[in-house]
Amino acid sequence: MNPLLELTKQGQSIWLDFITRQIMRDGKLQSLIENDGLRGITSNPTIFQKAITGSPDYDKDIEMLLGMDKDAPAIFEELAIQDIQRACDLFLPVYERTKGADGFVSIEVNPHLANDTQKTLEEARRLFKAVNRPNVMIKIPATKEGLPAIEKALGEGLNINITLIFSLDRYQQVMDAWLAGLEHLAKTGKPLSATASVASFFVSRVDTLVDDLLAKRGGPEQLKGRAAIANARLAYEMFEKFVSGERFKALAAKGARVQRPLWASTSAKNPEYRDVIYVEELIGPDTVNTLPPQTIDAFRDHGKAAQTLKKQRVESYETIDRLARAGIDMKQVTWQLEVEGVRLFTDSYDSLIKSIEQKRQALAAR
Repeated sequence: MNPLLELTKQGQSIWLDFITRQIMRDGKLQSLIENDGLRGITSNPTIFQKAITGSPDYDKDIEMLLGMDKDAPAIFEELAIQDIQRACDLFLPVYERTKGADGFVSIEVNPHLANDTQKTLEEARRLFKAVNRPNVMIKIPATKEGLPAIEKALGEGLNINITLIFSLDRYQQVMDAWLAGLEHLAKTGKPLSATASVASFFVSRVDTLVDDLLAKRGGPEQLKGRAAIANARLAYEMFEKFVSGERFKALAAKGARVQRPLWASTSAKNPEYRDVIYVEELIGPDTVNTLPPQTIDAFRDHGKAAQTLKKQRVESYETIDRLARAGIDMKQVTWQLEVEGVRLFTDSYDSLIKSIEQKRQALAAR
């Protein structure tokens, strides 16, 4: 039995953290949907940077857009929207079969807007309209300024993927914004079942930073590789409490869907760790795990699918306490990761725009 298909039986959806025109053209994406139960795709500036700059697949469209006098940012957006639309069309049967519960494709707002509420909201609206597919999700980072934009976008019925969540405190604020947005949507009389959301909780980056801090401070070796899983499991406990509360129950009675936790950054960065550790240790109902191609291949080959999210909750609290005693402040760690996450995406975006400009100039000269 394919372990990836077993994950679906455990209540977890697998999305692909990768997109290129080639996998849509050569049938690989369709094969992942049909044979491995793939149920969605996420994208971000880093993914598009690798896709557009690492392949000639986009050159013809870039050359065509040159004739329309578009600058590099406008060219990137047009290319990205085309890819997202194609992926949405491929996942539309999944979306229809699951009655809007799955089959989503995510596109991110410009990361330079992460600290601007109004411009983030305006871009989310514009992208949602431009893609014009029922199964598109707009990614908005869970910064302090992003939270009001998330609430308003959900209140208008947009599908939102809330990204760059690292801390439990921020996750609490994300769920508050989600419920407030749905409560506003309910007042408009629009069907709540037509709006979906996921909360993207980043995983491996937590271990990367914490392990480095432990090494520098001579912390206990046995705490290495444990912070990220403990953090995610405590987040899942928060999710369960939220969806069992009266506030969500009132919305669920009107057709609202749960906002599923989505585990992001789940490839093992440390070669000492099992390559599917952030899949096997975070399996549970009403969740999504978004995996790069190599992790999908690894889990298909030797992954083990079993309920693990609800296990060792006491140990998860103990892990956080032990980290604190070792001088690791998880609030500081997760704050640093949020800031770095925004910076990494803006750097990728800027590098992408620069590469497109260089390609644009080369094609123009030709």
